[in-house]
Amino acid sequence: MDLLLSILEKVVGILWGWPLTVSLISLGVYLSIRGKFWQFFHFKECLKFMKQGSSGNDDYHKTGKISGVKALSIACGAAIGVGNIGGVSSAIALGGPGVLFWMWVTALVGMMTKMAEVTLGVHYRSVDQNGKTFGGPTYYIEKGFKELGLKGGKILATLFALSLFIELFFGMENYTVSEAIASTFHVPQIAAAVVYWAVGKSIVLGGLKVISKAASIIVPTMSVLYIAGGLFILIKTFPNLPNTFALIFQGAFTPMAAVGGFAGSAFIITMRTGIARGLYSNEAGWGTSPMAHSTADVKHPVEQGMMGVLEVFFDTFVVCSITGLVIINTGAWSSGASGATLSLLAFNMGFGGEIGGIVMTIALVLFCLTTHFGWFVFFETVLRYLFRGNNKWKERAVVILKVFVHGTASLILTIAVVGGGWDSSNVWLFADLATSIPTYINILAVFLLSGKFFQLLHHYNKTVLKLPDKSPDQVVLFSQTKMPYEEKDELERAAAAAAK
Repeated sequence: MDLLLSILEKVVGILWGWPLTVSLISLGVYLSIRGKFWQFFHFKECLKFMKQGSSGNDDYHKTGKISGVKALSIACGAAIGVGNIGGVSSAIALGGPGVLFWMWVTALVGMMTKMAEVTLGVHYRSVDQNGKTFGGPTYYIEKGFKELGLKGGKILATLFALSLFIELFFGMENYTVSEAIASTFHVPQIAAAVVYWAVGKSIVLGGLKVISKAASIIVPTMSVLYIAGGLFILIKTFPNLPNTFALIFQGAFTPMAAVGGFAGSAFIITMRTGIARGLYSNEAGWGTSPMAHSTADVKHPVEQGMMGVLEVFFDTFVVCSITGLVIINTGAWSSGASGATLSLLAFNMGFGGEIGGIVMTIALVLFCLTTHFGWFVFFETVLRYLFRGNNKWKERAVVILKVFVHGTASLILTIAVVGGGWDSSNVWLFADLATSIPTYINILAVFLLSGKFFQLLHHYNKTVLKLPDKSPDQVVLFSQTKMPYEEKDELERAAAAAAK
């Protein structure tokens, strides 16, 4: 067993090392250059559409879609989680303050990657036999590859779905949340885990309509709470800010000397850690967010793609920055602590008492809760794809996922780690392996389908933004390519409508 874990650790180290980092950054740079850095020059258009997006059709039971802003809330909720607190803290503990600079750089190109994958998700989305909308990598891989005449699309899409679904059984957010609650409020961790599971289950059982409603309330609430707490600390420690930014920019290129419990880091470690943690936090290129965004009611796929730009911006430049700046500004980064413990320490130091830890714990609970039901949307999407063509078993599988499996698997892992003595780091190894495989598949798919993305982007520039562009006036905004199982769904919908 030890040999297996040792091999697995090396494999995960390779998969999550330079190959993935270089692939994701290269894709973002390529899309940014070819798109003439659209995410920078038209950022205000993204903000403008977000204000208008809340007025989109939101009658889910009739249209099978939700508003663009609610879809953004689900995607943001799923992305903003432990990585924004524990991930940033661990990165700074390992690579020093300079990692924050590289996280920002990663987000700059990651915004374009997210825009591309979300746009493709909306363009290639499908409608099931009940009139509900689903999309994401599984759909644009199979349909997009078929349009390009490429073989293997169905195999890659299925592999993406299977490998992502494995993550369901190795999710550790319940353990992370219950550990923080137990530490802050001095209650049994297993009891906290059960309560957290029950709250999450009550929301998931309501389906996408309840999930989108909860996300649209919880995401802004938790964001305001966390940002307000962070800004309070930064204002309180304002004299330290110039030195903090000096540490960030100097540390990005210059090895840091050992300070306190901090072991120091070389430039290469700082850069790699910042890039990796930035990608882990905003999930640009993972292929997860498009599954939530694909349910949005929009007139043009690029419109929801712009919500992807804002998702990365908010995740990294706002939430991650608050975490990093507080840790550095309070001096907690040199304490020798790491992970969520370092974030808790920084907030306690900033507030001057345990109130900081309480604020941090509440924020962590809310962050993980939105991640919990956001990932349910992802799991449901890939599950429906895996059972495509068999509507009877598809609906049964979704019910089993919703009622029995989602959240429960994570609760069982918490009980096993706390009560059974399992090593949580070994569980994380399997989780990291499960998420790396679909990411590589998605990177390849987005690159190969980038021509379709730019066709849609040029059409939007010309017809909506009224920019000079030589692209055709008429472009098929939503893919007309249909798979056999979709044709079957259409026949069933027609038969049901005729029966009424």
